[in-house]
Amino acid sequence: MSRRISRRQFAAATAMSSVAFFAAPHVRSAYVAGKLSIGLWDHFVPEANKASGDLIQEWAAKEKVEVQIDYITTQGNKLLLTIAAEAQARAGHDILAMSTWRPHTHAEQLEPVNDIMEPIIKQNGEVNSVVQYLGQVNGRWMAVPATAGSQIQASCSRIDLMKKYAGIDVQDMYPAGGPPRADNWTTETFLKVAEACHRGGFPFGIGLGETIDSVAAAGAFFQSFGAQLVDAHGKITVRTDEVRQALEFYRKLIGLLPPDVAAWDDASNNKWLISGRGALIMNAPSAWAVAKRDAPQIAAQCWTHGFPAGPKGRFAPYLPFFWAIWEFSKNKEAAKSLLVHLSQPSSIERMVVASGGYDLPAYEKFTTLKIWAEAEPPKGTLYHYPNPYNHQKLSIAASPAPPKIALQINVQATLTKMCLRYAQGEAVERVLAWAEGECEGFMRT
Repeated sequence: MSRRISRRQFAAATAMSSVAFFAAPHVRSAYVAGKLSIGLWDHFVPEANKASGDLIQEWAAKEKVEVQIDYITTQGNKLLLTIAAEAQARAGHDILAMSTWRPHTHAEQLEPVNDIMEPIIKQNGEVNSVVQYLGQVNGRWMAVPATAGSQIQASCSRIDLMKKYAGIDVQDMYPAGGPPRADNWTTETFLKVAEACHRGGFPFGIGLGETIDSVAAAGAFFQSFGAQLVDAHGKITVRTDEVRQALEFYRKLIGLLPPDVAAWDDASNNKWLISGRGALIMNAPSAWAVAKRDAPQIAAQCWTHGFPAGPKGRFAPYLPFFWAIWEFSKNKEAAKSLLVHLSQPSSIERMVVASGGYDLPAYEKFTTLKIWAEAEPPKGTLYHYPNPYNHQKLSIAASPAPPKIALQINVQATLTKMCLRYAQGEAVERVLAWAEGECEGFMRT
């Protein structure tokens, strides 16, 4: 059985502290178990939900397990609220999808999965550094990297506009089927190209709001300058030349962006690209996929490629999902068996294909699937989306700070707020003092 959680059912789940809504499954002896409940992220691509559901039901039929699948939307923070409600009630799904920071947030209530992660990694290759940073706590794996929902917030440029106004051939810089030729694709070049496109009437669409897309882009740019607010040991490092350089970069960039970027949410850059008014955004291929449906003439001019390199390297934000097993699950054996099944190469490829190339597995052996080379229009537009040549380091905003502090820097949008304060004329030392105070507060929470 598979269903989406309705508004009424969701409200009941969050309101109840008992186990009445998510009844604890009865375990019977049949292969690995009798019943299993799983809460998955409700994918924006309908075919992706069907693929994951089919894979789960195929496993269930083989193992003689009765499975309940719920697809839980992230709209209105319903997935986050479901996680919190189940953690408080100590009852709910056996397996629950968790985004980015949540395995750390709820580590004390999760079942360690080293026993299945070690053979999965041996089979699929090492996971990227972001997934290690977020999925491990004190050397123990607390969740399994999920294929569904994991993504890079990549640069997506208009081929025609970049050529016309900036003289940049993004297809030559990131050729389909070959390694990047992007040595000159730097933050300095980026500002020059942004200025040229702005003069031409097609500004870059990069948000400065408080939601994930805006913060993710700011995080990658800060890291390209070596700018950290808090280091890996928990020491505040706000007052550095690197942070000042990142702020100065953003001050220049903000003047070249649409005037309302401070109010943008995660849908704004998608709409900017699809409207035909922008030359570049930073997003997963969802914007291109919608353009392919609603504005095919724009989709045919889109090319996904790497981030510009700063003085300390080239970084791109990777936003992973995880599948976690609650410590209070009644069916851990079956849960682990299912997650091993979903992590098989054939399962991973089916999910990536069903998502149209949006989903990006964490494992090193899964950066060259045919879907990315063959996606069109234009053919090869997603070839460099999975970073097949490792020419940029995957990252997440505010790392390498301890995850519980980095989470607060992300949730509070500290980076974008700093950039806006400085761009609006506040003295840099006052901006740094404000950020320092914020980080001190995060350490006390």
